[in-house]
Amino acid sequence: MTIDEDKIVDIDIHKIMKCLPHRYPFLLVDRILELGEGKIVGLKNVTINEPFFQGHFPDEPVMPGVLVLEAMGQVAAMMIVLRPDMQGMVTYLTGVDKARFRRPVCPGDQLITEALVCKLGGRVGQVKATARVNDEMAAEATFSFVVAKNLLQKG
Repeated sequence: MTIDEDKIVDIDIHKIMKCLPHRYPFLLVDRILELGEGKIVGLKNVTINEPFFQGHFPDEPVMPGVLVLEAMGQVAAMMIVLRPDMQGMVTYLTGVDKARFRRPVCPGDQLITEALVCKLGGRVGQVKATARVNDEMAAEATFSFVVAKNLLQKG
């Protein structure tokens, strides 16, 4: 896939599962809505059926912040592994900086993540990601990563 310009796409869960190693209950992106050079927009439908809501918190269910960050990272990872030179590779998180949570994410919300490439050199990079619910900022962070075939064998 060559990315020439920002464009609306519809990458469904089947394609996502071919690109990311994550599986239920840890696959936290449902669809890619937009893909461009250095930019991606993805969607996570948050439902009360998520296993983490049983304990976080039963009387006032809120998606754990660390899982909001994970959802953001998975969307960003899709942008990287869809590049022609990164096909068949996996992104591994190496750092999270400037993470901020602005509003809770609750059952029934659609979490929309936008990620932008800050740096990409060889097999290492950095992206800035934001997550929104109803156009309201829910979270933001900068992610550092390395791209490899697997965790133990880099490259």
